[in-house]
Amino acid sequence: MSDTASHASPAPRAILPKGSALDAHTPGMNRVVFLLSLSVFINYIDRSNLSIAAPLLQHELGISYSQLGVLLSAFFWPYALMQMPAGWLVDRFDVKWVFAAGFFLWSAATAVTGTLHGFAALIAIRVILGLGESIVFPSCSKILGTHFVEKRRGFANAMLMAGLSLGPALGILFGGVVIGRFGWRPFFVTLGLASLLWLVPWLAWMPRRPSPPGPAASHQMGYLRIVRERSAWGTCLGQFCINYFLYFLVTWLPFYLVRARNFSANDMAKAGSLVFFMSAVSATVWGKLCDRWINAGASLTVVRKASMVMGHIGIGISLAATAFTQGAVFIAMLALTGIFLGISVCNSWAIAQTLAGPLAAGRWTGLQNFVGNFAGWVAPVLTGVLAGRTGSFRWPFFITAVVAWVGALSWGWIVGPVEQCDWQKRGGAAQVDAYADAI
Repeated sequence: MSDTASHASPAPRAILPKGSALDAHTPGMNRVVFLLSLSVFINYIDRSNLSIAAPLLQHELGISYSQLGVLLSAFFWPYALMQMPAGWLVDRFDVKWVFAAGFFLWSAATAVTGTLHGFAALIAIRVILGLGESIVFPSCSKILGTHFVEKRRGFANAMLMAGLSLGPALGILFGGVVIGRFGWRPFFVTLGLASLLWLVPWLAWMPRRPSPPGPAASHQMGYLRIVRERSAWGTCLGQFCINYFLYFLVTWLPFYLVRARNFSANDMAKAGSLVFFMSAVSATVWGKLCDRWINAGASLTVVRKASMVMGHIGIGISLAATAFTQGAVFIAMLALTGIFLGISVCNSWAIAQTLAGPLAAGRWTGLQNFVGNFAGWVAPVLTGVLAGRTGSFRWPFFITAVVAWVGALSWGWIVGPVEQCDWQKRGGAAQVDAYADAI
């Protein structure tokens, strides 16, 4: 099908009904964006903390590289499988309470992790962690796609990506120091219990949905409607590529720096956190610039897609160079990897929110993250197998670079114009109108 047919101009009422929540960019919603960013920050500490403890865990449990890869990937099994149910939940029910339940579950799982001693038990608790965290990005996209207009959505998404990057950055920097001094178990228990405090401002600040879109709108706007869109395939493949290089870094970079580069725990913490600090700065700055270009009249399609293509090409080059450099050049390549990582991630959800519109933002994001997080199954395990068999990380770095370049093709070619899909033309006029009335 043609891009024009797939993404015809949306009905104004479905995008921005005057006086609705979509016009809201109030201080109250700014506080919500802060909480969302903080939740993603906590989320990525919790999913990456096991990689910080990996050298100690491998020694304590006496497991191989391949077994360690399985343990690191266990989180992603339920996380990926639950994305589509999570998308349905946040489109069907009040996202405030759905998100709160998921947050409680994953924070409790983090605390419990520090009390476990067996390989099977650790896999089981990582599965529970994945169940809880699966709600995050469908919820964030639902909130931003509903409450923020397009010209302000880039920076709001960039703040989420800054939280995504700062989580591993501070987790590696301070987690490495804390684990080196006190051990990994106190770190997990303290982190999980302290995170529960986030629920207090969330329940106070996040407004309830004014009224549900109604059973007809919720049930008839299904996943089959979304997968008919060519751009949905493009965003799904693009998200797989993003997650592949992101999870390669999150799960294996600390271990790589210690075992392959012979870094001390403190040096690993500094070098590993550099990648994600640079990503946080890059995502924040680039997201703001994108909003300014769009406000100045630049094409939404050009701004969003060009950012994704440039980021993917750049991260592929810098990752490939990282595997073959030494000394100061190696550190510079890590920093450059972080810069392109920030550019790569800060527009991916903004594109999905625009394509889906408020009616389908949760489901589209759930589908995109469902496909994307299969990379969480593949990247840790494949890296462990290759490193174990070859005794080197060069092949994993090269494969990750190629995946990044495939992502550039997906965002640039498969994804069509960045415009809301015409759900009305596809038989959803009644549902779209019902949703516009509800919000």
